Amino acid sequence: MTDAAVRMDRQYRWQRHFYDLTRKPYLLGRDRLLAELAAPPGARVLEIGCGTGRNLIYIARMYPQVECFGIDVSNMMLATARRSIAGAGLARRITLAQADAVTVDPDRLFGRPAFERVMISYALSMIPTWRQVLTHAASLLAPRGSLHLVDFGDQAGLPNWFRAMLFHWLEWFHVTPRLDLREELEALAKATGLQLQFHDLYRGYAFFAKLERAPH
Repeated sequence: MTDAAVRMDRQYRWQRHFYDLTRKPYLLGRDRLLAELAAPPGARVLEIGCGTGRNLIYIARMYPQVECFGIDVSNMMLATARRSIAGAGLARRITLAQADAVTVDPDRLFGRPAFERVMISYALSMIPTWRQVLTHAASLLAPRGSLHLVDFGDQAGLPNWFRAMLFHWLEWFHVTPRLDLREELEALAKATGLQLQFHDLYRGYAFFAKLERAPH
């Protein structure tokens, strides 16, 4: 087991049992990401850092004709996700695997080398090698595929006291907002020929981004 897996299992050993209930008030923008996923029938959807499976359950219900896949480095979170997915009656529609976001080989894990939709929701801010994750995620896109992202923003439109308080609080959970993310995405789009959309949400509290591959 990698150091990252050990750290995440330790962090979420108990948090996973009430994670979704406590995160809903401040992980803003997740439902917008899911609503705008626009997965066509027959699409393959991969979530990197799937956590408790909350998003994948939502997607499987919203898009009944897609294949859903999820990876997470934490076996603890995956155990919770599998229970939730089974309880929702979606075990045949959602496939999970333990993997590192930088080195994951979905062809080996799932028999699927590329995906029409790849999504990362509030995970980049927890992954030290987040730049490599972005590059690898973009490489997994099928023709007409798109990478969808939501995470903490720079809080630029909010009061300084709120920004300082939030960043200090996030440090307790090993969360670091990626303040240069837009520049990294612009560079990645230029290097790969992807088209970028980037939006600040809630006065900079969060961001929503989409990288889209043109058809061959």
